[in-house]
Amino acid sequence: MLGIEFPLLAFTHCRDVVVAVSKAGGMGVLGAVSLPPDRLKEELDWIVAHIDGRPFGVDLIVPSKFEGKGDSFDGGKLLDAVPQDHKDFASAVLRRHGVQTDDLEAERSNSFTFAKSLGDEGAASSMEVAFQYPIKLIVNALGVPPQIMLDMARKHGVATGALVGAKEHAVNQVNAGVDLLIAAGGEAGGHCGDVSTMVLIPEIHRALAAIGAKTPILAAGGIVTGAQMAAAMAMGADGAWCGSVWLTTAEAETNPVVKEKMLAASSRDTVRSRSRTGKHSRQLRSPWTDAWEGADAPNPLPMPLQSFVSEPALRLVDKLSQGGHPGAKALATYWVGQGVGLMDQPLSARQIVQDFKEDYLRALERLNFTVEE
Repeated sequence: MLGIEFPLLAFTHCRDVVVAVSKAGGMGVLGAVSLPPDRLKEELDWIVAHIDGRPFGVDLIVPSKFEGKGDSFDGGKLLDAVPQDHKDFASAVLRRHGVQTDDLEAERSNSFTFAKSLGDEGAASSMEVAFQYPIKLIVNALGVPPQIMLDMARKHGVATGALVGAKEHAVNQVNAGVDLLIAAGGEAGGHCGDVSTMVLIPEIHRALAAIGAKTPILAAGGIVTGAQMAAAMAMGADGAWCGSVWLTTAEAETNPVVKEKMLAASSRDTVRSRSRTGKHSRQLRSPWTDAWEGADAPNPLPMPLQSFVSEPALRLVDKLSQGGHPGAKALATYWVGQGVGLMDQPLSARQIVQDFKEDYLRALERLNFTVEE
């Protein structure tokens, strides 16, 4: 379907990782939800110039449900809907760690790109750019892709993919005409459901067989080794979709302070919370995430309102942490899955693909040995 050597797909916000993975025999997929159309064009121009004709894809987030769904985008109206209590709480967490919050309100007014991209109109603008390039796959998260995505993909001969976290969601996606399923278990970084990968893959495989569907399944959620990929394929997956494993690579866009935290983290050092986007997502645990789990924390707002609370604060934390601010370094966090406990070496993206291939083959040899015995 995708014209790749090895069925390993890399979700990443970093164009360098996209290129490195595709050139190593897998396939890079650029996360584009936070990019306005002009920036997306710049990134795709660069990718095409460096990828040597190898396949790559684009990932968007167009949720089935969010605050303001179906309305024309109005950033001011969304900002006005954010309660002062939530903004005060975020500011208080920062101040407890010595981070000044004078510019937070102004920063919120510059946070419209993510919210705008969630709607059909914003997504259509991104797709108009993406389909000008030789992408092989376009992926949607948090619901069935909008009809415009399915129609434009068919028109341009591009496969469509969708992330799912439950077997009923998988069946709905297949019935909608999606070409590829990414089954993301609760171990995954970023937005995820609460069913583990070990259970989700065979559930979806069985559900598709029951309706006679042969839609390929990519396993996601906690997968950072070739052996895990082989295990998922033994349960019915056709390959793997990985995001977290690229975050500690030399090419990744990750804040160096957070990279160090990830390399030192265990699988227990993540938390699944609504506090960052309004929908459940898994993140590296820090005093910031702990504060939002506390008894005095306000309930997270629906997407995208919660992002107006969290993202300006965390961008400020990122900036200050890289300058050595001790409080900001403590607060710094990012999306990552439970597989972070196995990510203990800073490798290149190309080396990770090679390690996946070798580990996958060793796993197959172990399985074959067991059968022969």
